Amino acid sequence: MPRNAEVIRQWSILRDLESSKRVTIDDLAERTGVSTRTIRRDLEALQAAGFPLFDEQYDGKRYWTLEQRAFKRLDDTGFTLAELSALYFSRTLVECLAATPFQADVRNAFDKLSGALTPGMRQFLDRLPLVMQAKAEPGSLSAAESASPAARGPRVAQLLDATLHHRKVVLRYHSFSSNREKEYLVEPQRLVFAQGGLYLVAFVAEYAQLRTFAVERMLAVSLTENRFEPKELPEDAFAHSLGVNQGTPERIEIAFEPRIARYVKERVWHPSQQTREDADGTLHLTLNVCNDWALRSWILGFGPLARVIAPLELATRILDEIDRARSHYVPSLDFDLPAAE
Repeated sequence: MPRNAEVIRQWSILRDLESSKRVTIDDLAERTGVSTRTIRRDLEALQAAGFPLFDEQYDGKRYWTLEQRAFKRLDDTGFTLAELSALYFSRTLVECLAATPFQADVRNAFDKLSGALTPGMRQFLDRLPLVMQAKAEPGSLSAAESASPAARGPRVAQLLDATLHHRKVVLRYHSFSSNREKEYLVEPQRLVFAQGGLYLVAFVAEYAQLRTFAVERMLAVSLTENRFEPKELPEDAFAHSLGVNQGTPERIEIAFEPRIARYVKERVWHPSQQTREDADGTLHLTLNVCNDWALRSWILGFGPLARVIAPLELATRILDEIDRARSHYVPSLDFDLPAAE
């Protein structure tokens, strides 16, 4: 039997025991679809791992229970055993934060959680990540870029302080678009972790608009004593973008080839999306989003399987991008074809 199936089943047994005051081996066998002999082995394995399971006679039947208050350390956390175990397991799902300034804080938090578990419990739970894992998004900051607590940690702390207490900040920032350094006086509104990076959404009075600043491109952060009134922001700072941009949304329509239509249809690319299918299987996807670099990059990622229907300006821009990419290969591309026999 696959080891993953065993881990999942034993985890299900723990959850069943916690949610029920008492349960029989026959009940557990029926719920998990295995024999009572297998359930007995599972219960023995969980007991050996340190989980506080015990059996008792009641009305002529033998029941199994999970002692919720077996550990004082568990009482101190305020979590149930299953909740604490789930949190400990979920560390695998937040490993994508490892490339952020929160790396040390996340590790310390899980170290404290694991302190309320016995070594056997931790060994059991350490097998769960084999069943479910998280993968960092492409483009996340490298370890070299993110592992500078001497500079990055205090910088994030300053930005949090300024955001919480409405203090204006002077930023020295390297702009990606202009490829130059510039100083900004900003009013920090929110810090957002997205697409593997940390971003500051701030109001810039000089331009009378909200702008987004990547924390890794901040060269210096200086808090002032000047205060500001925070702006009304939507719950999602980048609600109208497929990336980490802001702007006015517009109606975008894209036609996808039948062979990729099902993949596109089954995913949520944006809350505004709507779909319709032609008789030949072509899928038309409409989105109300910003016409920005993130959108164009996403469309180009589908290659010849996607075609912009509207707006015309976006279709023209995509065609120009394709032509520019093509010019890097043709006609100078040297095809090294095998010699004819």
